[in-house]
Amino acid sequence: MAPNNSVAITIQKPNNSFSKAKSLESSVFFEKQKAASPKQFTWVLLLKVNRIFACLSWLPMAFRKRIALSDMSDEEPRNRGKLYRFIKAFLMLSIVALGVEVIAHYKKWNLNLVHHPSWEVQGLVRWSYMAWLSFRVDYIAPVAIFLSKFCIVLFLIQSLDRLVLCLGCFWIKFKKVKPRIEPDAYDVEDPSSFPMVLLQIPMCNEREVYEQAIAAACQMDWPRDRLLIQVLDDSDDIVLQNLIQDEISAWNQKGINIIYRHRLIRTGYKAGNLKSAMGCEYVKHYEFVAIFDADFTPNPDFLKLTVPHFKGNPELGLVQARWSFVNKDENLLTRLQNINLCFHFEVEQQVNGVFLNFFGFNGTAGVWRIKALEESGGWLERTTVEDMDIAVRAHLNGWKFIFLNDVKALCELPESYETYKKQQHRWHSGPMQLFRLCLPAILTSKISIFKKANLIFLFFLLRKLILPFYSFTLFCIILPLTMFIPETELPLWVICYVPIFMSFLNILPSPKSFPFLVPYLLFENTMSVTKFNAMVSGLFQLGSSYEWVVTKKTGRSSESDLLAFAERESSNDEKILRRNSESGLESLCKLKEQEVAAPPKKKKKNGIYRKELALAFLLLTASARSFLSEHGVHFYFLLFQGLSFLVVGLDLIGEQMMGCNLQNNR
Repeated sequence: MAPNNSVAITIQKPNNSFSKAKSLESSVFFEKQKAASPKQFTWVLLLKVNRIFACLSWLPMAFRKRIALSDMSDEEPRNRGKLYRFIKAFLMLSIVALGVEVIAHYKKWNLNLVHHPSWEVQGLVRWSYMAWLSFRVDYIAPVAIFLSKFCIVLFLIQSLDRLVLCLGCFWIKFKKVKPRIEPDAYDVEDPSSFPMVLLQIPMCNEREVYEQAIAAACQMDWPRDRLLIQVLDDSDDIVLQNLIQDEISAWNQKGINIIYRHRLIRTGYKAGNLKSAMGCEYVKHYEFVAIFDADFTPNPDFLKLTVPHFKGNPELGLVQARWSFVNKDENLLTRLQNINLCFHFEVEQQVNGVFLNFFGFNGTAGVWRIKALEESGGWLERTTVEDMDIAVRAHLNGWKFIFLNDVKALCELPESYETYKKQQHRWHSGPMQLFRLCLPAILTSKISIFKKANLIFLFFLLRKLILPFYSFTLFCIILPLTMFIPETELPLWVICYVPIFMSFLNILPSPKSFPFLVPYLLFENTMSVTKFNAMVSGLFQLGSSYEWVVTKKTGRSSESDLLAFAERESSNDEKILRRNSESGLESLCKLKEQEVAAPPKKKKKNGIYRKELALAFLLLTASARSFLSEHGVHFYFLLFQGLSFLVVGLDLIGEQMMGCNLQNNR
């Protein structure tokens, strides 16, 4: 959010001499129409230049104040790592090279002289420049050409994989293929025909969303004596613990089977929480377990739309539902996240579910057969992606998965870049940890060779390792490098045509996001530095790969938000029923009254992300070199990509920037 102490930039009133000069300027133009003298015309031009520099002089001051009022604590000490030092060194070399290239450009040195042994040396700078050209051609260019071709091959392979997934999705839509259940799977008049279901809500310091999560679970349309709700609280706030227990007690008094579990020591994070809950003695009486994170508010008919798929299908271990986002239009950051996740569910999860009966469990909004969990080893605390871990082990044990694209559970997206960055770091470091641990088990498992190849080469290597590697290396390192090493210049189809086409395919599942095609392309390249850093830390088991930071929630899925969302989605005949009781709407009103009476909270300052800023200046430096060489499309791509890194590096995207806009509108 926007800082309390906003930066105020004031421009002093111009003095009398400048006012006289301005009047002189107008008179000069009047005289110029008749017969302006060269001195008068020169004076006018100087006045114009003076006015331009007067405006530009305020930009460094505003930038310095922006840095001074920003919060850089979250970047300590990670930005002092090897990746940041490499980017900074690369930036320094690029600035030096740009300076030499500018001198060479304006002095019109013949760049082909390096190929002629008879060229004459004129000055130390020119001699150094020619020596650099000779060294570049003989030693640097071959390595850069090999690396660029290698990354282009990886880029094409990943693009082909993405295209095949899209074709599979089109086939599913055309054939109208989707999992179906028998209409009379369970006898509504006989509650004993319904299986026993355990519903778990793991949470940790979820003050903003605990109430709505418990309310949604307690309203499940399922026989009360066949459903038990576990609230698995890892909070370290005693006040919050009491609030959660009070909420649970209120529902207990209404006949809901809901219990509260709290761990004194939060070992293993979410995996440890779920493992502890599954160790309870009464769990053996239940056949299925549904898991929802604290910010998820499923519809009351969720269990009736998912659990019946298990009937008559003993090999089925998991039924995964799709996520739906209540705050997808909150700001630019949530819009771009919505594009990614819509493609993930609509294309990746659905295609893999139909053709392979396997996909990565999303950690929430899913129903597991408890037998499948137990036979696969249960929840393990060895990685930060416990959901993917259990899914891979269950797949190796022969269990099948089903993805339901038409069953949705409401949740919220991170609205600040800081929160989103931490989430993405965990999501991209964990799979590399898991790959190191699971590779021996995959090779020795009894599944088919095709499934082994899919797990190793597609699921892990291509989509979890190669994608962040080539995205960062090709578009953030090699592309700016080619501006100083023309021998490795990338073709237009690599930096323009293919990326735009692939971004177009990504946006197809969310057609309302087509106006954000270009911002989406630039933002994905911007996020590559975070994903690459996370991938490397997970692959080599660095310290940051074991960090688990609970994704910050804002409580967007409140009563009013849910009802408004239901009205927007009424065209799809989706009804979201929420209770109108003391702990529902009335509690929401009480909460709003408390917020009005309470003193205003100090808004968090925008952050500064040095890796992104260093890459921004690197790309802008390369764009300046491209401008000298008149590269056209390369120049525009580097310019806008550099500006994208600059916007993200200054934390001008997401929650904080949107807050500034709202304040300005008021």
